[in-house]
Amino acid sequence: MNVEVVGAVTQKLDHPHPSTYVGKGKLQEIKELQETLGYDFLLVDGELTPAQLRNMEKALDIKIIDRTALILDVFAARAQTHEGRLQVELAQLQYRLPRLTRMWTHLSRQTGGGGVGLRGTGETQLEADRRESQKRITFIKEQLEQVHRHRENYRARRNDTPISVISLVGYTNAGKSTLLNTITGAGVLAEDKLFATLDPTTRRIPLPSGREVLLTDTVGFINNLPTQLIAAFRATLEEISEATVLVHVVDVTHPNAREQVVTVNETLEDLGVDGRPVVYALNKIDALGSADGDDSVDVAALRERLGIPADAHAVPVSAQRGTNVKALLAEIEAVLEVENAFLPVTVTIPYNRSELVERFHALGRVEERAFDEDGTTLHGWLPERDFGRFGSMLVRRELDDAEPVAWTTAALPDDAVQRAHPAA
Repeated sequence: MNVEVVGAVTQKLDHPHPSTYVGKGKLQEIKELQETLGYDFLLVDGELTPAQLRNMEKALDIKIIDRTALILDVFAARAQTHEGRLQVELAQLQYRLPRLTRMWTHLSRQTGGGGVGLRGTGETQLEADRRESQKRITFIKEQLEQVHRHRENYRARRNDTPISVISLVGYTNAGKSTLLNTITGAGVLAEDKLFATLDPTTRRIPLPSGREVLLTDTVGFINNLPTQLIAAFRATLEEISEATVLVHVVDVTHPNAREQVVTVNETLEDLGVDGRPVVYALNKIDALGSADGDDSVDVAALRERLGIPADAHAVPVSAQRGTNVKALLAEIEAVLEVENAFLPVTVTIPYNRSELVERFHALGRVEERAFDEDGTTLHGWLPERDFGRFGSMLVRRELDDAEPVAWTTAALPDDAVQRAHPAA
């Protein structure tokens, strides 16, 4: 929506006026500004109840768009895929359904006279419109449920060959899509505007060790995200719940960056994924005069300004210029290895089971490789939970200065994780 703001009015209230959102005096002030400013419609930075919307439009005799309606209009303009358009339409219908009364008041006035108990044309039209909206809502929900089942089937197939999922999250316009493009060359639309992309994009990428993961871009968050959107975008937001690690992209140049970090963290909590490990990508450091690296970036000061804990994983980056992206991927991999309890192992895989070599690369990290008459011997690291996939092929691996250890899927040293990851 391209609009020109010609004026703004604020009012400090303990809570919105139940019938007109603002006080009657403020409402009169807004009406008087119509003559001096000549505005065409009114934007309200808050969600209006159907009664508030109806009463304000009646008092001002002008079109009013509240915060939720504006966000929905922006989403409708940005949605590109069939799923995205369905999600937005569902949210719009659910938002508009209780507000249909005001749309047909002109019809009800056409009735005139009539006996007691007779319904006017407006009321009849309103009921018909409600029925059509309910039918459309039911249809869209059925369509989205099919998408949901398709995603579940896809995830089930994906789980047959476990691969970690990394989800990019963050406030809208923080640079998530730019970061995805820089890492993967995905070509996702990345523009300097709110909600430039709505539909999730997933790409397979290699980490520094060569192990592959799935990197997913998700819809950007915003303060007080309308409940209709959270409900409608369930399938999209489920991608976040599948993530092993979240990469929280923060625009460090934004004047409200600290508040944006809080908003994203609160939204993650509402979605029930606040327990996932998080790596903060402190984005747009090139705008801080640090285009060639992070040497001149005071990371500790950035953490303090953004309210990020001192012990949290954080890497300053420039998604646009690619600065420190390799360091970010290395940090993600380090977090993954701790999260998945990586342990050092050696396996000897017969040549007739070569598919397990690829499986080892997909699940873990290979440090050394050798070939002999018994097969391919790999020295590296694997998540403890995946040891059973290699069975008797697991041989032994020296831990630090300890004696060689015979690995089985049953008994592991109690201090193996600490020795494998002394910094954990």
